[in-house]
Amino acid sequence: MRKLFAAAASAAVLALAAGCAHDHHAEHHAERPTGGGFAPERIARMESVVQADIARGRIPGAVLVVYRNGEVVLNKAYGTQDPASGTPMRTDSIFRIYSMTKPIVSVAAMMLVEEGRLFLSDPVSKHIPELKGLKVGVEGKDAAGKPVLEIVAAQREMTVQDLMRHTSGLTYGVFGKSMVKDLYTKNDVDGRNHTNAEFVKKLATVPLIFQPGTTWEYSRSTDVLGHVIERVSGMELDRFLEERILKPLGMVDTAFFVEPAKQARLAEAFAKDPDSGAAQSLLPVRDKPKYLSAGGGMVSTAADYLRFAQMLLNGGQLDGVRILSRKTVEYMASDHLGAIRGPAPGYGFGLGFAVRIGAGLASTPGTVGDYNWAGLGGTYFWIDPRERLVAVWMMQAPNQRNYYRELYRDMVYGAMTR
Repeated sequence: MRKLFAAAASAAVLALAAGCAHDHHAEHHAERPTGGGFAPERIARMESVVQADIARGRIPGAVLVVYRNGEVVLNKAYGTQDPASGTPMRTDSIFRIYSMTKPIVSVAAMMLVEEGRLFLSDPVSKHIPELKGLKVGVEGKDAAGKPVLEIVAAQREMTVQDLMRHTSGLTYGVFGKSMVKDLYTKNDVDGRNHTNAEFVKKLATVPLIFQPGTTWEYSRSTDVLGHVIERVSGMELDRFLEERILKPLGMVDTAFFVEPAKQARLAEAFAKDPDSGAAQSLLPVRDKPKYLSAGGGMVSTAADYLRFAQMLLNGGQLDGVRILSRKTVEYMASDHLGAIRGPAPGYGFGLGFAVRIGAGLASTPGTVGDYNWAGLGGTYFWIDPRERLVAVWMMQAPNQRNYYRELYRDMVYGAMTR
């Protein structure tokens, strides 16, 4: 029975990976779900909501994939791939996935851990000496009440585990305001005109925003992790990911840029945000970048990302290719924060993903142990091991991203009948 299930699951995923806008087999599954524990009329209701939002100009288009119990329940493209040209969205359209790069890079790091080449307990400075002896910036006020930044010693060094669970003390200069974040901007830490090695040298010039191990702060941690992988493996990050993860899993459209032959499939956002009217731009991905951002630089398709997620759902393997052990995947998808406040109510954080730690508290339905992450450009995925479920949402609509993450979870679980 287990062999039959595995064969069915692999066949379904392979069929999806080969799908495109003209794949009538995939469209048949999309329009007439064969089961998977979902009510067809409720899947249709979800599609109607998405199509209505596209019709009124909320988003250009989207690709939705729902996979459960070895079945592709939904695999469909909606709206336009490029609103400027009117090119229709395809199921193999390519999206900037931004921070959905982080789970891929986190898996790469854990491969090195399994090989005995990297410990989660390692101080980051063991592999990147430029980051040894970082100080912490503490905001205060002088005698005149003027804001000042006091520089104090770190109580301990950040570790590789801190990088993976975002408790390193690093931050992003582009999200929010603080005196430390201002230094990120001043010293071009968030820029892209540098190599990965040059990036960590810039990072070494600014203080941490928190003491390592004390606070969850979404940050440049995974970008640093990418350079740890480069130092430990002796390979550039793109080559390591290609040889060790992307090629073995058949993720043929996932990379740090889109090759010229594939650029006709690149999804774009509206020129102006439909809510604010402000001009908006996305990451330039038509040429190989100087900076291989492990925290947010990759592109992918719904089919490719499903293969990655299916590998995790299967305990580290897909189609006979083992990337990680079952126990390593379980460990990554466990909460690593404990008493530290996580990214959202009901969620802690594992090694590369937000992990659900309570049946309630969160604003959307789910299952204890489900895990997810998302991208700034509008992409989102989650894996629910108990329900044998993977859901992927791909669009390029940055400012609408939070709304559609919540909508998708509500409607996918709302369509589940068994």
